[in-house]
Amino acid sequence: MDFELSDEQTRIRRVAREFAETELGERIAPYDERHEFPAEIVRKLGPLGFLGVLVPEEYGGAGLGHVAYALIVEELCRGDASVGITMWAHNSLCANHVASFASAEQKRRYLPPLATGEVLGAWGLTEPGSGSDAAALRTRAELAGDHWVLNGSKAFITNASVAATAVVMVRTDPGTRSTGISAFVVEAGTPGFSAGAPYRKLGLHASNTAELIFEDARVPAANLLGERGQGFVQAMRVLEGGRIAMAAMAVGIAQAAVDQAVRYMKQRTAFGRTLAEFNGLQGMIADLATEVEVARLLTLRAAYLKDAGRPAMHAAAMAKLFASETAMKAATRAVQIHGGAGYITEFPVERIFRDAKLTEIGEGTSEIQRTVIARELLQL
Repeated sequence: MDFELSDEQTRIRRVAREFAETELGERIAPYDERHEFPAEIVRKLGPLGFLGVLVPEEYGGAGLGHVAYALIVEELCRGDASVGITMWAHNSLCANHVASFASAEQKRRYLPPLATGEVLGAWGLTEPGSGSDAAALRTRAELAGDHWVLNGSKAFITNASVAATAVVMVRTDPGTRSTGISAFVVEAGTPGFSAGAPYRKLGLHASNTAELIFEDARVPAANLLGERGQGFVQAMRVLEGGRIAMAAMAVGIAQAAVDQAVRYMKQRTAFGRTLAEFNGLQGMIADLATEVEVARLLTLRAAYLKDAGRPAMHAAAMAKLFASETAMKAATRAVQIHGGAGYITEFPVERIFRDAKLTEIGEGTSEIQRTVIARELLQL
């Protein structure tokens, strides 16, 4: 087994780390406080190729693999998870869905502006009444001539209010479950299509999250992605990569928590010694660092399998489960190490703690990941 990164992967990680150190970190705090989307910072990701990581070069993308992608996501989320999730939801979900299942004409139309960052993308599966049971979605589409008429809504959609291109799963065949769902590209400005007001969230305040609303939205029949009735199958394939990205996000958040804890332990004194000199806290930080490294290796393994074209659903679920719970544990312990200082917004660890929780929920909850893993082991 080779645990070494290639020269290209090492370079890409260095570029992502330098961007995070220069543009994120403390610079994102005002946006977090104002619940404001950092549009000017996100725009800077385009020239770096970070908004077209998985898009083939022929369509203006970077054409990189999932290992390099996971490294980028980790480093960005180590700097700030709001910018990180904006980037990877655009890549893993919207752009990757188009790159994986669109026709050649659809790819030529939609991928170049997504890959360069000219526009942002959103992806809609979850609804107010269907989360883990995604096949229960109720947003419907009815064929009327050369258009589909969409009605319903999508909930908790990253980039909803700032995206110009959205991929959404809707029910085209009533009376069926997964086999009656199709995927469509819907463009901002389509009559009857709008985004709701951004949610006020526990964490990730600088990311945009809102509903997508369809009220007799007329979408050209040519915007159907792949075959009718294959939208749910497509979505499950897309989520496999999305879970790898969420795992990488969790690793970045967990590493940020450890970084902040180490910094504070070296600076803070008690009883005449720095916190770094207390054996109990040394043991705590050692355990956290070890678990973060395990989470990183699980994530990179899942990304490697994806790049190799081998089944990755099981590995992605393991990585996402372990990394997300490690992120929450690391953030909780980091706040504890800070004591009262960790409970005020002056210290970054407070924001890290709030951001970490989403990783145990998004792209399939921890409970769903355990179900995926168990079903594979038990061959159910």
